Amino acid sequence: MINRVLIRIKVVQMIYNFMLTRSVKSPEMAKNELQQSFDKSYELYNYLLKLILDLTELQDRYLDEAKHKFLPTREDLYPNMKFVKNKLVKLLQENEQLQLYFKEHKLSWKDNEIFLKLMLNKIHKSDIYQKYMENDQNELDEDCNFWKQIFKRIIIDDDDLLEELENQSMYWSCDDLDFMGQFVIKTIKRLNDGDKHPIMPQFKDQEDADYGIELFTATISQEELNTATIEKFIDSRHWDSDRIALIDRVILLVALAEVRSFDKIPTSVTLNEYIEIAKSFSAPSSSAFVNGVLNAAIRELKFTGVIRKQ
Repeated sequence: MINRVLIRIKVVQMIYNFMLTRSVKSPEMAKNELQQSFDKSYELYNYLLKLILDLTELQDRYLDEAKHKFLPTREDLYPNMKFVKNKLVKLLQENEQLQLYFKEHKLSWKDNEIFLKLMLNKIHKSDIYQKYMENDQNELDEDCNFWKQIFKRIIIDDDDLLEELENQSMYWSCDDLDFMGQFVIKTIKRLNDGDKHPIMPQFKDQEDADYGIELFTATISQEELNTATIEKFIDSRHWDSDRIALIDRVILLVALAEVRSFDKIPTSVTLNEYIEIAKSFSAPSSSAFVNGVLNAAIRELKFTGVIRKQ
């Protein structure tokens, strides 16, 4: 599920890109790219679930090939099947919604067997795998916990996976991998809890589905107004207006558009969220700059009655 934290990040990134390319890109083109970015994030969530299934299938193939080699050992003939008989995997295989999405979007890792083998080898070498395979229990709770730990400790932070994803799509980044990886972990928990609808929707509700596009549109339409507000509250004693980084201006433009246009979102939430974005995507001093300008702007907007919310 794409939450508002990721939506804000993507809007900031798309506005930044639009500012750099506006001579050749219309706002409508940029808005369409933003929607495509949301769709690709949800595709990544499903793609990571598919990774579980394709890794399992590769392991199953390895075991079958070992049985049919020229001089199989006893271990080859009677392998430990715990990994391929994982109950979570079975639930994913039987989930009609998931299988339909895989089919409609042609999602598969099988064309990249080198990467699959590399990832499976990393899993085999992990202490998580060793402990799991040594345990004779075969319960859903243990099987789900195994894959949760694999995602937390191996998959989400894997540099090879990130490189592979970035090569496949310009819309997939470390932020997408981190967020969608966390949602995969939540999905595993839902499956473990017996949730009848474990696969998460793209957005929580229609309001969230509309939020990103509306925020993008508001930022573009209010650019001149909010630029004037930003300039008004830049303290020339500490900040040179002409040298403020573009990313900092973009963060402030998006934040002020949210303040003006979304009555249900408290100003404290907006302030905190965009300070965090500044910490992640700009210079070390940027969060203090964003905090100072945004705080001053919000105070004036409240004092003048432009906004009437907490």
